[in-house]
Amino acid sequence: MVKVLAIDHEKCTSCRLCELVCSERHGGAYRPARSHIRVAIYPEDAVYLPMMCMQCDDAPCIPVCPSGALVRDTQTNAVLVLEERCVGCRMCALACPFGAINYWDNKARKCDLCGGDPECIRFCTPQALRYEAVERFSHSARQAYADRLRDSLKEVTA
Repeated sequence: MVKVLAIDHEKCTSCRLCELVCSERHGGAYRPARSHIRVAIYPEDAVYLPMMCMQCDDAPCIPVCPSGALVRDTQTNAVLVLEERCVGCRMCALACPFGAINYWDNKARKCDLCGGDPECIRFCTPQALRYEAVERFSHSARQAYADRLRDSLKEVTA
């Protein structure tokens, strides 16, 4: 059974604590711009969407990487960036259906599930983020997730 980071966007209050915690864990400083998770804010619709790597089963970012910098961790199932191989071409960002790959210092940065113990989960007081077991998170599951997001946005703007 694989575990994934799941988002309940209806519970997100846009406190952005997940960004702070992630940036401190991965960069040693509270700098949300260097977080591996982003909260996309749409103030006109009062919608807050945490955006992060969904660790896709078919991970479209992996095969497009010309330097082999993206690999699957066999323990956590996370797609990892091997920084020493990354050439900063951004092909992975173009391939990502969630826009979950960030860049700084000319290197790709993305959620690595904190080695199987996501730090953001512990600090998400509204419990909008969960780390839970799923059987598969394939293309059809990603499509279902995208459909739910689209439908909820339509409800908010209607």
